[in-house]
Amino acid sequence: MKEKNLRNRVVSGLFWTFGERIITQGTSFVLSIVLARLLMPSEYGIVALTFVFINLASVLVSNGIGESLIQKKNTNETDYSTIFYCSFALSVFLYIILFISAPFITKFYENNELLWVLRILALTIPLSSINTIQQAYVSKKMMFKKFFFSNLGGTLVSGLIGITMAYYEYGVWALVAQYIINMVISTIILFFTVKWRPRLLFSLGAAKELISFGWKLVVANLINTFYNELRGLVIGKNYKLSDLAYYNRGNQLPSLIIVNINTAIGKVVFPAMAEVNDDIGRLKIVTRRAMKITAYLTFPFMIGLMSVANSLVSVLLTEKWLAVVPFLQICCIYWLFQPIQTANWQAIKALGRSDLLMNLEVLKKIIGVMMLLISMNINVYAIAVSNAIFAAISMIINMVPNKKLINYSMAEQFLDIASPLLISVIMGVIIYPISWLNFSSAIILSLQILCGGIIYVAASYIFKLDSYIYLLDTLRKIVKNAIRERFSKARRGENNVKAN
Repeated sequence: MKEKNLRNRVVSGLFWTFGERIITQGTSFVLSIVLARLLMPSEYGIVALTFVFINLASVLVSNGIGESLIQKKNTNETDYSTIFYCSFALSVFLYIILFISAPFITKFYENNELLWVLRILALTIPLSSINTIQQAYVSKKMMFKKFFFSNLGGTLVSGLIGITMAYYEYGVWALVAQYIINMVISTIILFFTVKWRPRLLFSLGAAKELISFGWKLVVANLINTFYNELRGLVIGKNYKLSDLAYYNRGNQLPSLIIVNINTAIGKVVFPAMAEVNDDIGRLKIVTRRAMKITAYLTFPFMIGLMSVANSLVSVLLTEKWLAVVPFLQICCIYWLFQPIQTANWQAIKALGRSDLLMNLEVLKKIIGVMMLLISMNINVYAIAVSNAIFAAISMIINMVPNKKLINYSMAEQFLDIASPLLISVIMGVIIYPISWLNFSSAIILSLQILCGGIIYVAASYIFKLDSYIYLLDTLRKIVKNAIRERFSKARRGENNVKAN
């Protein structure tokens, strides 16, 4: 019964988180395409450089702190309130640091527009600290429907305001307004839809216990984020801001797909892993399922994107953004390896081994920085390629510990992802030559997407891929439960009418 209850909550959670990520991020992507058509690459470059500093600060208040609440077995009101006050106080301190540092950053990068863009966008740091604990509460209780409404509301309103401002030629400030308003609205909606409120409770003991787990995750995530943003710092200093915009825009679509699939699965799978972390056998089963599903969903997207890159950029962003194409293809290779890293990371985290995660990040980033130093003086493309190679090395490093921790060997992991990878490669090879046809970019893109989808689904059916069967079975159960619930409500309504 307990196993079935966990499975039902995971299935329901997957439904709502996938729905939230697909709809909200899909909407966000469409709105960003409209903005890209209205704005210049250099304006995107200013915001991209600004977010390097904001993302580094945000890690300290958003990553690890909330996860410590999810990982702990029996959390109470004192735990939530204590961590809330710690997180908010830290976020205000970090905002003050960035506000004071803004003139020095502006002078270093020789761009006066950075000053107030950084100071205003940095307001997202205190805002994110407010909803970090609410998000942890929602994830802990597996009430993922709450995320759907808060994120969708923020995305729609902020996107429309950003487009309006861009149309009236507010330039970079259209992007600033979009980011700020999105955070404000999603925070407000969560405030009204989630029952939890901070109370006047604080425990030094609770703070020490939760932070002892969380700080190692924070350090690991900080190292990871710093490494990821380091390329932006280097490109922004050594090359043109338009180069940074092309690099970031090329990274945007593959990262949008992978991050959202990983986030949707991670939000559901990590609490499930944490719940069974005292049973290594069950934890391995959950980890394998997460690995297989993420690989099955992400591999065709990444390899497909590499094949359709030229026609996709021409259709969506127009020819002024064609320099994005090689970056898009290289970044697809980078993100191809991420689901495997994430599944292993989640399993280690569920076991409470934040010390191991921190050590792994230190090792990986030493290797990554060495590769960046070698490539940074060649050109921007070399920087992107070195990152893709580093992702493959990181994947292998993350695989190794789980052989000992949950008896999930590297060979087993490669076997679990081999089938969707092979089918995805075949699909990509078949649809690429369509770009040679003498048709418009829109027709070529439509043909490539249609053929790619048919080939992948047909191959999954013919070869009876495990993840394809699992997802199809899960979808059937969701539909069946929805129909049963509707009939039950209708029956109760009829009975109430008869009783009256």
